Amino acid sequence: MIQIFYPCFIDMTQHTTNYTNTFIEVAEDCPVTQAKIPPEKKEKTLASLQYEKISKHPYAYSSDDIIFECYAIKNDISENEKEKEREKFFSRGQACLRSSPLTKRYGFGIYHNPEGKVGLVPVESEDYQKFLKDHSVKKTKAMRSKRK
Repeated sequence: MIQIFYPCFIDMTQHTTNYTNTFIEVAEDCPVTQAKIPPEKKEKTLASLQYEKISKHPYAYSSDDIIFECYAIKNDISENEKEKEREKFFSRGQACLRSSPLTKRYGFGIYHNPEGKVGLVPVESEDYQKFLKDHSVKKTKAMRSKRK
């Protein structure tokens, strides 16, 4: 009897949450008309982690960088485990910054520049209005908090 062995194929597809030259508008049901900094709590929230990372380093990180770093902090992933864990994390689809509490609850738009790096844009700012009117920038809305 002849045995045939088929190699195991591992799906190494890497998903991404990155956009380029795209503006994420605040959610239609966002409760604020002026951006608010997420409140400090004993344990850091996702909103405060994302806000801290993006506001301290505007246009330095991609969406993937922000989402994974916040996940790594919340899950206590060590520096030497990060590369392997990041590969595993993005081997399945992840929610993008359209689902961020910053865009849904705290009144920040998020602009992904042409290099895919992100910055915060307060809803009441002139920059927010400029992005809305700029036809060269793709636009998408943040996800609603509640169903219609």
